[in-house]
Order: sequence, then C-alpha cells, then structure tokens
Amino acid sequence: MNLNLEPRDEAPALRAELYEETVPGGGHLSFVLQRGQTLRVTDLSGGANVSLMLLNAHEHSERLNLPDTLKGQHTAKLTAGHCLYSDMGRVLAAITADSCGWHDSLGGVLDAAEVREKYGSGRYQELRNGFFRNGVDNLLVEMGKWNLDLPDLLMVLNLFSKVTVDAEGAFHFVPDHSQPGDYVELYAPMDTLVVLTALQHPMDPNPEYAPRPVRLNWRTDKGGDPAAACRASRPENARAFHNTERLFL
Repeated sequence: MNLNLEPRDEAPALRAELYEETVPGGGHLSFVLQRGQTLRVTDLSGGANVSLMLLNAHEHSERLNLPDTLKGQHTAKLTAGHCLYSDMGRVLAAITADSCGWHDSLGGVLDAAEVREKYGSGRYQELRNGFFRNGVDNLLVEMGKWNLDLPDLLMVLNLFSKVTVDAEGAFHFVPDHSQPGDYVELYAPMDTLVVLTALQHPMDPNPEYAPRPVRLNWRTDKGGDPAAACRASRPENARAFHNTERLFL
C-alpha cells in the first residue's frame, strides 16, 4: 500500500468544522482533542515548525512514545497512514492526511540557553511581546495548566520539518521543506491531550529568530472510519487500534 500523498496536493475542503484558531509564531497552546475529532494543522506562510506532545487526556502517565512509534511502523519518516503510539501500545493520534510528506521525530526542541546561543538575548525588556521564546519553556507553560511539570516533559514530534540521516549517522535538516498551505491532519481515536508550540526547529540553519504561524481547524467526520488507511497499513497499527478501542468497551 502506498501511504504517501503526492506533496502539495490541493487540500480537501474541511467538513463539519467545529472551530478555528491561529497560533502565532512563537506561540503555544494546549487542549483535548476529543475521541472522533480530527485536527488539521496548516502552515500559513511556509517554513513552519510545530513541536507537539501527546498524552492520554484522562491518565497523563500514558504519553507519546516515539521509539515504539518508529519501531512498530519500521520508519522514521512519519506521514499519512502512520499512527502515533502511546507507551501503552495505544493510538493517541493517526495521521490521516498530509501534503508535506515528512515530519521529524528526532530533533527535539531548544531550551532558553540554546536560543540565546543561536539567536542572541532577545529580551522582553527591549522587544516586549516579540521577545525570543524557547520550546522547553513554552511547553512547560502549557503543561502547567494540566498539573504537569518538568519531569513530565517528553519527546516531541516536529510537524512540517524534515531531518534525514546519512550513512554515517549524521542528521541533516532540509530547509524550505514545508510550503505555504501545507497541512497535516491528526485523528484522535481516544481523548488526547495536545500540547504544542510553533517555534523554529533546533536544526534550522536560519540565523534569525523567525518562527512562523500555523492555523488549527477542528472537525468531526460523520460516517466511515477516518483512520481506515492507518489501521490497515501495518499489523502493529491494527493491534494498537484494538488496544485503544478496548478502553471504550
């Protein structure tokens, strides 16, 4: 089965839209993506990066496990047809549509010291709301709203970013991977806590602090199985969906 969409396909129209919100460059947000809902994330101007954490909304000790996600699907190139596994072998989200074709699971986020080293001080005192933010602090701000703290900070998926690995094991960031209007859709087969920040990828070679905005759209699809291709793509995915659905018996 070919899981990859041709890049830059025209985005299908949103259906039964529930809500829309724009996250500015440098912004952060958290919310529960309810079971049966689909979240579309759109890169508005090109070159965006969204660092994303996922947890079970009702039991925060269950969270995104990227090593299991990659091992179970035999790939580090996450795109349409793939699932994002929890450490309990369940599906926190399924990638049901993707015009970008590759999302990074390796790069992580920058902390405050790394941002200062890469971009300069960028202090609030001089820049006010344009001050230089960092991924660790942004995620911790949102995590605090759900009674989570530094020990709960975990690995992130970087939407819209592409990092390849050469034969010697060196990582390579691909600039301009995401174009204006590129999107990815995440379907939730369980209530999933989403924590995200829209900041530049740690390996982005741009020497200027210039995070890009993204738009979020929520919808509920009526009828059919939005994640059918993800369920059928790997035997491991079918088992993970089974484990997820058993929660709701």
